[in-house]
Amino acid sequence: MSLGSAAHTSVIPSGIPCWIELACRDEAAVQAFYSGLFDWEFTVQRDPATPTGRYSIAALNGVPTGGLYRAGAEGPFGWSVHISVPQAAAAAEWVDSLGGRVTLGPVAIPHRGNIIHAIDACGAHVVFWEPPATWEFATGVPNTFSGADLNTHDGAAADHFYCRLFDYTSHQIGDGTSLDYAEWLIEHEPVLYRYVMGSEYRPDTPPHWMVYLELDPARGADATAGQALMLGGAVVVQPYDTPYGRMAILADPDGSVFAVIDHSRAVEGWGSAEVDDPYDD
Repeated sequence: MSLGSAAHTSVIPSGIPCWIELACRDEAAVQAFYSGLFDWEFTVQRDPATPTGRYSIAALNGVPTGGLYRAGAEGPFGWSVHISVPQAAAAAEWVDSLGGRVTLGPVAIPHRGNIIHAIDACGAHVVFWEPPATWEFATGVPNTFSGADLNTHDGAAADHFYCRLFDYTSHQIGDGTSLDYAEWLIEHEPVLYRYVMGSEYRPDTPPHWMVYLELDPARGADATAGQALMLGGAVVVQPYDTPYGRMAILADPDGSVFAVIDHSRAVEGWGSAEVDDPYDD
């Protein structure tokens, strides 16, 4: 689930996660939460694509880690993934032809390239980004992006949409029945993951992205979960062991759900986890 790079500073291949973004209700509360949990520092820029015209860039040691903005009354809310495309306008045409729907753009963001917001073929919100050559995005080090799952009710529709759009190869990790979990690969390297939601989710849970953030092994998932509670967040799923590392699912004070993972604690098989539906209000 790690891209293994501290920052991207050259042309990004198509289909690579190149940004994460949080659409929230209470900017001040969530900035304080993520600053306390991950040592992120925020700066504000103008952005014509947001309802307020404001956009906050989070950074760790001067390298951007993601974005944050106050959403409109209708949302969407929560974390989303931005995926790189060589041309935003062409990607918009592909989205429509593959059964998705463009909801915004293409929009040119000064010094940040072109974006389109879309609903994919299985109903999840996603952003496609044509970034500039100087784009920077911190990944693969503690307190930065590690990977993302698309949680869906229709694995076949998700595989068809994204594999046609980006020429991914889909590889089943689970058995396809009791655990329908697949990785999407480019040249044999996994870049994103797709999970068909099981009985831990209510049937009416909307499709959504689960963003994973890398942890320092010296702190780990258990201590991070405790710190999230002290900062006003919540523990949605208590820390548990997986073949990828020890992880937990948390929520910030605004209710947005995300995952944290310590890759140094990988084990054989999946540990037991007391799971609640993160989207059950």
